[in-house]
Amino acid sequence: MTNADFWFDPACPFAWISSRWILEVEKVRDISVTWHIMSLAYLNEDKDIPEEYRGFLATAWQPVRVLMAAEQQHGQEALLPLYTAMGTRIHLQGQDKDRAMIEASLAEAGLPLELADAMDDSSYDDAIRKSHHLGMDLVGDEVGTPTIAIEGTAFFGPVLTSIPRGEVAGKVWDGAVAMASYPYFFELKRSRTAELDFS
Repeated sequence: MTNADFWFDPACPFAWISSRWILEVEKVRDISVTWHIMSLAYLNEDKDIPEEYRGFLATAWQPVRVLMAAEQQHGQEALLPLYTAMGTRIHLQGQDKDRAMIEASLAEAGLPLELADAMDDSSYDDAIRKSHHLGMDLVGDEVGTPTIAIEGTAFFGPVLTSIPRGEVAGKVWDGAVAMASYPYFFELKRSRTAELDFS
């Protein structure tokens, strides 16, 4: 059994693709995944970023707050079903990150609709920051989501533009495990040339 920790923000399309890859890996490898919240809005709140991206982040706190409320009130096992419901609507259906999307996601995940009230409740932000730092502090500066820790060794990534399926997903995982096992491996990167494919 290999233990993995996955940090996500439901607004991030790259985290969505990597999360669906991890679910594929679970089918072909003996792994145990623990899901955690991070926040792109918090990560970038003091950074000099383009106005277009700042506009994208303007609605990023709300879904994360609802996820934290769900985790606090219904346990960590509530995160993946709610993330899946939100991510499907955000990334596959192109829905706005608004209350209607959040309530529909809560209903699909079998959670109380009142949890949607958390979307504008900043009292959850300290817990979000704590969860965020549990992952981000493991990987250092200039990172984001997805962040994955494999047996405690964390990386930003892998950043994928398409979801590996079946044994291909397992082989990509095997590569990630091999790199994580070498204590002096730090970075592997190339420019993205493919459009995002959520299929």
